[in-house]
Amino acid sequence: MNPLLLEDILRNALKEDIGRGDVTSEAIMPKGLMAEAQIISRSPGVLAGQQAAAAAFRLLDPQVRWRPLLDDGAKLMPGQILANLRGRARALLAGERVALNLLQRLSGIATATAQAVRAVEGMGLTVVDTRKTTPGLRMLEKEAVRAGGGRNHRHGLDDAVLIKDNHLRLAGGPAKAVALARRAVGPLVKIEVEAETLEEVSQALEAGADVIMLDNMTLDLTLEAVKMVNGRALVEASGNLKPEDLPDLARAGVDFASLGWLTHSAPPLDLSLEMMVCDDGKDKP
Repeated sequence: MNPLLLEDILRNALKEDIGRGDVTSEAIMPKGLMAEAQIISRSPGVLAGQQAAAAAFRLLDPQVRWRPLLDDGAKLMPGQILANLRGRARALLAGERVALNLLQRLSGIATATAQAVRAVEGMGLTVVDTRKTTPGLRMLEKEAVRAGGGRNHRHGLDDAVLIKDNHLRLAGGPAKAVALARRAVGPLVKIEVEAETLEEVSQALEAGADVIMLDNMTLDLTLEAVKMVNGRALVEASGNLKPEDLPDLARAGVDFASLGWLTHSAPPLDLSLEMMVCDDGKDKP
């Protein structure tokens, strides 16, 4: 995870939430009051996002201590404590919402990903994400997919060639688009082409695509497409997929299934932060 990008994300989130200052805590809490806290899971799931949550508190007070009790990717049960914290009460209170928002969002993504991966365990289908991420949070959300056992598709427009429907229309078809892409990126980079019909699958094969994305195809069309490809290219299924759709795709012989649902619709995990004054209450970490 890029630490500079992470700091930018967290600074923007903290500035949005704190604004000109935490008027409640600053009015009530003595400046040097020390507190301890526990982060507790209220529902079952898979943990993700601890690095970001801990860094949010440390931006407010570098002496905040975050002691994880579990690693990202661990299974959570209701009532389970996932981390202990100690630091100045004002910093813990000011960072609470940003840290929890990230933990809940990212753990929800990891939990949804784990559900999808379990659905096809041992069936040879790889579950991948998409670029349908929350603006500004892609790095964190894709890390959460990995914590849940999934794999990342491309991170952005700059790290893979994926020729989609609009590219094909503007370039004049798969043959021209693939030829142009191949000249630009060289022979060691895979080229993926989107196909919505069997005719487009055939055209992509003839053009020399390395990967063919079957976009919103029915299961019957997917079966025909996999037979048509016959191992000459890798096959990816995409388009409004849910975990329950994956076993049929695996049995059809699809290599990858990309699920935008993992990052745009996964429900957040229910987590809470509970605080108490330190026994000594002293102004030290």
